[in-house]
Amino acid sequence: MQYIFFIASFNALFFSFLTLQKKKAIHDRILICWLIYLGFYTGIYGLFSDQLFTGFHLLSVSFISLLLLHGPFLFLYVSALIDHNTRFSRAKLLHFVPFVLFNLFIIVASFYPEFSEGIRLDHVKGEHQAPWLFNFFLLLTVISGPFYFVLSISFFKKLDIDIFNNFSSCEHVDLDWLRKLVYIFGTIWTVLMIFTILHHVFHLFSWIFCTHGLTLSLSAFIILIGYYGLKQQEIFIHYPDRNIEYVTEPKSKYAGISLSDADIEAYVNKIKQCMATEKPYLDADISLPELANKLQIPSHHLSRVINEQFGTNFFDFINQYRIEEVKARIRDPEFEKLSLLGIAFDSGFNTKSAFNRVFKKMTGFTPSEYRKQVLVI
Repeated sequence: MQYIFFIASFNALFFSFLTLQKKKAIHDRILICWLIYLGFYTGIYGLFSDQLFTGFHLLSVSFISLLLLHGPFLFLYVSALIDHNTRFSRAKLLHFVPFVLFNLFIIVASFYPEFSEGIRLDHVKGEHQAPWLFNFFLLLTVISGPFYFVLSISFFKKLDIDIFNNFSSCEHVDLDWLRKLVYIFGTIWTVLMIFTILHHVFHLFSWIFCTHGLTLSLSAFIILIGYYGLKQQEIFIHYPDRNIEYVTEPKSKYAGISLSDADIEAYVNKIKQCMATEKPYLDADISLPELANKLQIPSHHLSRVINEQFGTNFFDFINQYRIEEVKARIRDPEFEKLSLLGIAFDSGFNTKSAFNRVFKKMTGFTPSEYRKQVLVI
């Protein structure tokens, strides 16, 4: 078992070193700190787990308090990837206050042996009962993980909205790997924390079962977060022109922007002409800021016009043109020898799954069904 913890520790430190070699965005810096913390946690646990919880009761409690860091690191990493306007500030450090307070409590308690005797995890009976403040911090440690997992999940709902308002394809920006990781390990972590509560209150299971389970789950988490996090690129790139940027605020934020009827009509005509002549939708990676830059229209204006005048979001707006391009090429004898996938790629789609999903959604037919209908006619 110890070898698994050592391997996880090595992987965490190795991935943090590799991430250091990248051109680092905010989420990369958070990931580096997170991996270093996870690496030392699993490494120290692998070395001293046999003696830590039996011979050093205050030190073992301080070690368990480190679990209060996992949730905040997850939350800060997810928010740095998803929130376009995120900046690291002193306010972010408030997430680490419970960890600091827990350890201040342990330090103060260490000066009062009769008080600190009740601060232990091994359920050894003594003259002194566990202080209520100690139980409070343990409860805080237990609920910290599930709380931050739920908080992180709420960010993914925001990401889904931002994707449809800013991107023409969701591949590589939907953070599917991180989404699954949060759901899977959030569930595992919560179950293990329930076992920990049952152990602490009713003395069920063994303490080593709880701590081994938590550290094993962290070991698996390290390998996955390190591997995928190393490859993860920044989603919302910052553009030098403030008028050309991603639109990540609700509609109400830009609904008050003054646009005359003449401006709206001019923008609509400009958009239609560009889509008909330059066909920017053929670029598989076209985004709202890139189209805004091409049209020389502020991003917020372009987003508003697409939403209000075309009655759709940016994702569906671009993909409607792609579908029409595919349909036109299917009907064109010039492309009859080209496969449906080849036509899809030439029309701006970048994956087979995305093409099939969008085509079915917008036409009610699969691409092959539509082609058969055209050939019959």
